[in-house]
Parts: sequence; structure tokens; C-alpha cells
Amino acid sequence: MIKNTPMSMKTKNKVIAIAAPTASGKTAYAIELAKEINGEIISADSRIIYKGFDIACAKPTKEEMQGIPHYMIDIVEPEFEYSVANYVDDAEKAIEKIISKNKTPIIAGGTGLYFKALLEGWNLPRVAPNKELREELEKYSIEELIEQLKTLDEKTLAPMLKEPKKRKLIRAIEVCKTLGEPMSNYSNQKDPPYIVEWIGIDMTREELYERVNKRVDKMFEQGIIEETKSLLEKHGKIKNLISTIGYNEIIQYLDKEITLECARELIKQHSRNYAKRQLTWFKKNEQLGYNK
Repeated sequence: MIKNTPMSMKTKNKVIAIAAPTASGKTAYAIELAKEINGEIISADSRIIYKGFDIACAKPTKEEMQGIPHYMIDIVEPEFEYSVANYVDDAEKAIEKIISKNKTPIIAGGTGLYFKALLEGWNLPRVAPNKELREELEKYSIEELIEQLKTLDEKTLAPMLKEPKKRKLIRAIEVCKTLGEPMSNYSNQKDPPYIVEWIGIDMTREELYERVNKRVDKMFEQGIIEETKSLLEKHGKIKNLISTIGYNEIIQYLDKEITLECARELIKQHSRNYAKRQLTWFKKNEQLGYNK
């Protein structure tokens, strides 16, 4: 484990942030740490917030939690468009609740954007989803959406160009149009609200990938196919379902587009790619120590 605590801002409340890629063992480590220091855990994962997203997202079970209270798990239905601003608002309330009990908040997860927005004090606009506008924007290609956002907010567009995602482009356009001004006008950070002890989980790339592969095999043993069928029956092919690694590939198998073995291998491949992207994100934070 890699730890680093800033020496400034000693008058603020302390939180511990365990930021690590998928399958690295961060959940188990956070639970053991919580038992040791009288802490409670706040998830920083953009998928286990959704009810029913269990096996594919490796959501910890009640038994695995070992009696340690967890927050930001199973809080909304998969149809809900849960924004980064939603996460910050809800996570801040969880931190306040934990501190009021004289316990230590432990934020654990793999969604880098959640960590940055919550712990660096991002000033985020609160803009509700606009269904009609989104349906209209969905008709455009990624290239056309890029041109639209370019006229609205070139500064927000710039970092998206490396790997443009239609969902993110639509959201940025939606925010700009709703606010009537560039989204980047809100990019100035507030004063960081907490003292943060950052913890990274260091292992070789080979070891991480092997853990990813074993986790995927375990998902099939636990019943990911049956879980996907159940979610499809309840929700249909909603965006949050088909954009989640594990469910997406199983849906392709159920639709007879690929074989079961192909689905298994694709889940492993996509999960390894995701872990690599997470590490790239976390390496930008020198306090996590991933570059050592």
C-alpha cells in the first residue's frame, strides 16, 4: 500500500481515499482498514450506485461488508442519469454523517472523476437532464456534436477530443444550453474541503490482469447470465445497462451475436482495458505513488 498525507490544511476534517483499479482488492482492503481505525466506507464507483448491478460490477455483499456501513451503493434505479454533481452532493452528506459519529470516512473506488470532483472541491453546475433535448441530440453523429460543442464551449470540448464519447458530448451541450453560458465558466475550483490521505494499491500489470481474468471467471460462476436476463426483463436495453462492461457482452451473447466463450473473453479484455485506463488516470495524482 502507498500512503501520503498533505501537511497543510490541518483544521479541516480528514478523509482517507483508496483509489485503485478494478480487481485490485481495494474493497477488501478498505473493509479491513475500517475495522482497524473505526471507519465507514463511501463508494467511489459509477456503477454500483445502481440497484441490481451486482455481479458484473463486483458489488460487495452484506457478508463481504463484515458489518462495516457502506454508502453510495444501491441508491438509484439504472434508468436514472446520475451526474458527478449528484455524486458530490450525496457523498458530502455521507462524509458529514460519518464524521458526526466520530468515525473516519474512507472513500474507496475506481472512478477517478468522482475522487477529483469530491476531494478537490470542484464547482459543478446543477443541471437536470433534459429528455427532449437529449433525444434530439442523439440524432447527430459524434462529429456533428463536436462542432456544436465547439461553438458553445471550446474549453470544455478540448479534453474530450482525445477519445470523444457521444454521451459526454451530449451532456456538455445540454449543460451549456441550459445554463445559457459555457460549462467551463464553472470550472474554477473551490478550496479543497478535506485533508486527504491517499492510498494506492501497487502491483504489477501482469498480476492485476490475472486478477481481472479470475474475477470474470467468478462472475460466470455467480450467475452473470441470469442477472443480465433479469435486468433486461425489468429495465430493457437501457443505456446504463448496455454501456456497462459485463452486461454489454452478455447481451450480445443473448442476442446470438457472439458465442458464450467470446463473451467471456471480451469481458476480460474490456475489463483489462478499463483497468489500464484507471491506472493512467490515477498516475496523474502523484500522492497515490503509482509512478514510483
